Amino acid sequence: MKARVQERPRVRNQRVSNPRQRRQQHLLDVRVRSHKAVQHRNHRLLVLGSKVLLSLLVCGSLFFGIRYGALQLFFENPDYRLNRIEVRTDGTLSREQIVTTAELREGENIFSVNLARVQERLQQLAQVDEVQVMRKMPSEIDIQIVERKPVAWITTGQDILNPLNPEGDFLVDARGVLMKGKKSVVPEYLGLPIIAGCTNEPLESGKTVESFEVKAALELLRLSARSFMQTRFQLRKIDVSKGYCLLVTDKNQTQVTFGFDDLDAQLQRLEQFLVFSDDSSRELATVNLLVQRNIPVTFAKSATEIINETIDPDGEGPKILRALPVLPETEIKSGPAAPKAKARESKAKVRKAIPVERGRKN
Repeated sequence: MKARVQERPRVRNQRVSNPRQRRQQHLLDVRVRSHKAVQHRNHRLLVLGSKVLLSLLVCGSLFFGIRYGALQLFFENPDYRLNRIEVRTDGTLSREQIVTTAELREGENIFSVNLARVQERLQQLAQVDEVQVMRKMPSEIDIQIVERKPVAWITTGQDILNPLNPEGDFLVDARGVLMKGKKSVVPEYLGLPIIAGCTNEPLESGKTVESFEVKAALELLRLSARSFMQTRFQLRKIDVSKGYCLLVTDKNQTQVTFGFDDLDAQLQRLEQFLVFSDDSSRELATVNLLVQRNIPVTFAKSATEIINETIDPDGEGPKILRALPVLPETEIKSGPAAPKAKARESKAKVRKAIPVERGRKN
């Protein structure tokens, strides 16, 4: 009788499989899990792609639907064709010039007009200061323009040769923006003062003048627009060619020299001289305001003084000058007009001028 092999009792929680079996089982489990993960990932990608494609189809349908509806309701609707362009301006720009610059045409769709671009085109005109463009449904565009108000003429020379020449001198507004004169200049522009001698920079329409002298001249024009100065001291010409001062001439041919700094204080000193000249009934000839104290002032001669200057100080009457004939004396005596000339000489009488204040002489 064979001896029965006694089995050793198995320790509790001891593994049945050996390491090789366990390694093989682990490889099988990894393969199964990786295959399921790939299937799950592919399923999620398919669902996500389907959602994206469906969203694109919906958005495309909405876009083309809205576009088709907009074309039919607005852009191709004959009720929204532009048939009226309302233009309002406070200056000299004509309606044809404004419409041409804005590139607007009657008959085009009102929604196809780019209002910002129209405003930008009109802003390029040198005369335009502010512009506003609006749509008025269903078929009207309203353009409202505020033009620049010129305050003076500006030239590189000493005078304006021909203000009606469009290729000649420029107009300038209070901000220093240059504007080209036109053939049909407003009559009130013809009496504007002149800023002469501006040679420090080239003049170009639509450009802003950067010259320090011109800016000082514009500031002087602004300050002199006060009630008293506007009626008593009306500027006609400002010469900026000196480079260190402003030589101003008013309507009475009074020449006043201004410095560039503290123009307000200089105008106040000038007001005092004007009040003094009015009280003394004397007209100012020159005033130099560059000096703060002991200001040099000269007065114009009165009519009485001018008449007295014509009187000969050695005699009692005025100076009598002999008029020279145009033709030589021999031709007058022998010519056909000799009898008439002799008759005029016989009838002519020499009269003595009487001064206004008899006995007063310079």
